[in-house]
Amino acid sequence: MVLRITGAIFRALLIAATVVAPSLLLSHAGVNAPEFIIFIALAAAIFIFAEYYSVFPSILEFRDAPPLNRLRFLAFSLTIISLTLVAKHEMSPTEITLIMSQIGASIGHSLDFPYSPVRLLVLMLPADAPASLTDSVRMAAGMAYLICLIAIIAFILSIRVKGWPTRKGAFNVWTNLPLFDPTTGGDVVDRLYNDARTNVILGVLLPFIIPAVVKLASQMIDPISLEDPNMLVWTICAWAFLPASMIMRGIALARIAALIEDKRRRAYAVAEAEGVQTA
Repeated sequence: MVLRITGAIFRALLIAATVVAPSLLLSHAGVNAPEFIIFIALAAAIFIFAEYYSVFPSILEFRDAPPLNRLRFLAFSLTIISLTLVAKHEMSPTEITLIMSQIGASIGHSLDFPYSPVRLLVLMLPADAPASLTDSVRMAAGMAYLICLIAIIAFILSIRVKGWPTRKGAFNVWTNLPLFDPTTGGDVVDRLYNDARTNVILGVLLPFIIPAVVKLASQMIDPISLEDPNMLVWTICAWAFLPASMIMRGIALARIAALIEDKRRRAYAVAEAEGVQTA
């Protein structure tokens, strides 16, 4: 009980601090965050605390199947902090912000090649956008995309090398997939594979689709609003993190489907062997 409460409080504090960090670090006053950001941080903290404190699952998936959610949070927090430090360099430069800006510039230029998601995001900006805004978007997009890509690779390695999620015991579908009802909608394996393919495909395509949609809807959506540092941080983070999270979820669902399929195959083999011996 004590460990569960402590873990829930610690996770809640981490998510709240991550959400508030951009507003605190990029605020001109340096002390106050906008009220709606504080509200979002409190709401996120309460949700995470309730999810990890409760014995029974409600919404959060893969609660008891580390390191998936840990990698998601790590990618989210690193993206937020990195982009915040890069944006802060123009307001009040320090050695840390200078280093992060140099790293971001190098990554951004490396990933800014024809038809790449970073190039499409840069092309989303109006033709008359300031050069400083273009550079900021390129740096932020490059860093965010690379961080999320590393998180995806790390999760794949946890499956291939450490055998996620069965290394520490059986996978509890009810606890880790609370919104998935195995009794409806046809075969469980087929449904899991379909959901996995959908998530992976959307996750791969969204970084390309979003800039194109924004460009087409430029008369209603003003990309120049990215000049606001907070807007830049959250927009680029959402553009990179949400697709990466979908890809990781798709990979996880495919892994669960493969485990169920393998268990079925072994059960059928045992039943067939016992039938032959009986005969």
